[in-house]
Amino acid sequence: MAFQDKKLINNPNDVVTEFIEGLVETYPGLQYLDGFPQVKVVLRADVSGGTYDKVAIISGGGSGHEPAHAGFVGEGMLTAAICGDVFASPPVDSILAGIRAVTGPMGCLLIVTNYTGDRLNFGLAAEQAKSEGYKVETVIVGDDCALPPPRGIAGRRGLAGTILVHKIAGAAAATGISLAAVATEARRASEMVGTMGVALSVCTLPGQVTPDRLGPGKMELGLGVHGEPGAAVADLQPVDVIVSHVLKQILSPETNYVPITRGSRVVLMVNGLGATPAMELMITSGKAVPKLQLEHGLAVDRVYTGSFMTSLDMAGFSISIMKADQAILQRLDAPTKAPYWPVGVDGNHPPAKIPVPLPPSHSTKIDEPLGQPAQLNEQGHILEVAIEAAANAVQNLRDELNDWDSKVGDGDCGSTEVSHAKSYVCCVRCIEVQQQFWKTCRIIL
Repeated sequence: MAFQDKKLINNPNDVVTEFIEGLVETYPGLQYLDGFPQVKVVLRADVSGGTYDKVAIISGGGSGHEPAHAGFVGEGMLTAAICGDVFASPPVDSILAGIRAVTGPMGCLLIVTNYTGDRLNFGLAAEQAKSEGYKVETVIVGDDCALPPPRGIAGRRGLAGTILVHKIAGAAAATGISLAAVATEARRASEMVGTMGVALSVCTLPGQVTPDRLGPGKMELGLGVHGEPGAAVADLQPVDVIVSHVLKQILSPETNYVPITRGSRVVLMVNGLGATPAMELMITSGKAVPKLQLEHGLAVDRVYTGSFMTSLDMAGFSISIMKADQAILQRLDAPTKAPYWPVGVDGNHPPAKIPVPLPPSHSTKIDEPLGQPAQLNEQGHILEVAIEAAANAVQNLRDELNDWDSKVGDGDCGSTEVSHAKSYVCCVRCIEVQQQFWKTCRIIL
């Protein structure tokens, strides 16, 4: 049944302009053009079109995908982002205003996601800008791997892999190279990345009711970021199974979405679609990396996990895989002031885990080895049985304890105590910790 969702908004028609106002109040390196509501353009505060001496990188599209694209405006990434209404391509006049505001003698590169409205409006704006004397190049990003060949009339949709193209193009432009060289790098990056998404719910447009297309226990593979139907609806599976399916789809040699083969170096991006907790995104990344390494024979050089291109409040994630080399890694690792590009992910990984530090050894008066005695006395047997019985009793009380705790706390007391109880039983039986256990028994007995 459809229902009106709760939103922290004012007038639904003002959500984009009010978002932009909040964004530039938060980040002093950003400004917007004073053309609301028709012109909604976020740009770097340190760039003036007439004097800017580097290639300007401009992208944009319909709003509702935040932080894309405005959240990636900043030195080393986008120079300007053109914001349309929610899920609507920005008008030609708005795009043209953005080009005029930030483009200097070096020209500008338009990075456009492969949707009909975006291609049409950005294309018209580019032609008009050229007629005014601006140097303009365009790169189209279509990284969707959900649709089988021939991939529909319009081709592959532009998804979260676009953010990686933004970063590579922005880093290239920051070095001062020519428009043609920047466009070449961006175009090559767009051909190296593939993306597929999985949705657990559809999104709710501001001021509208939540549609009920996906029922309980269902997921949609390849759902579009505007809520377009995906490739298939299936029963919800453990994330291990979902990740395996998505990776196989992106890397399929039959479809040949991306030029990635065993032995390749890759970059992984796990992107939340708007309502997916960070915990679930990290679980997804943690499962994807070893699968890429062991099942597909790939070297994972960088991992980016977070919400980069969302679909309002949609639950789910997308996975992007980009073929990497040293040149691409250098661009991805280059510094940027874009507020939503993740920090702390550059460089090579040390081992993921290290041993737990052991306590300093203490002298003991017990000369014999601290292992389980050959035979417990009567009191020892009683203690062992009592520990296991108490642990089992706690496990049987889990739901009741959770219910009591939910009335005064967060409702997890039973689950927490069950975890402790299982640990106690494991300690009694585990050979690695029996020495400490039996040492305690001897003290007691």
